Amino acid sequence: MSDLQTVDPQVSRVKFARELANYRSMEAAYRKRGWFLLDAEFPKILVVFAATNLRPSPIVAAVVLDFTNYDLQPPSVTFVDPFTREPIPAKSLLIQMLRRPGGLSPQAFAIMAQQGTVQASQMIQADSLEDQPFICLPGVREYHDNPAHTGDSWLLHRNCGEGSLAFILEKIWAYGVNPLAHYQVLAQAPAINMALSLAAIPE
Repeated sequence: MSDLQTVDPQVSRVKFARELANYRSMEAAYRKRGWFLLDAEFPKILVVFAATNLRPSPIVAAVVLDFTNYDLQPPSVTFVDPFTREPIPAKSLLIQMLRRPGGLSPQAFAIMAQQGTVQASQMIQADSLEDQPFICLPGVREYHDNPAHTGDSWLLHRNCGEGSLAFILEKIWAYGVNPLAHYQVLAQAPAINMALSLAAIPE
């Protein structure tokens, strides 16, 4: 992936400003969901997510969206440390982005998943736990740059709303943050983990 701006910078800046203005118009609603836009300076936006279903509500993810060459290319999404803004490896992620199989109700999926007869698919991919994870989702640059998706061009998605700031943040929240339901205390090796509600995993 190249960070070199090849599209007319004014075009990308106008589109970046539009994405930012759309976010700002909904910012109060997004804050109630635990979304916090901390920094926005072209071409990058830093957003952190808190899990509002949990008390206390922890910060569970932070992403930098890079709008270089937008919208000839979709935004790049990088999971980062919310305090240092440094990219993090897959082993440091606190969320998963799980998708339940199509055609199953949330209740049916929860029962079948507990029985081990069905699994959710993981939307966050990495070659190893030491590598930087990426979101395998149309509208995200890493998805379209992946050789496995050469038949699914960004240009097929460009005018459908996929790749917008709100679209990408909504997917991270719906699949990764909102399903976090409660804390799970492990007595054997003292630790506190966050547990998912299987019924809250979207299709």
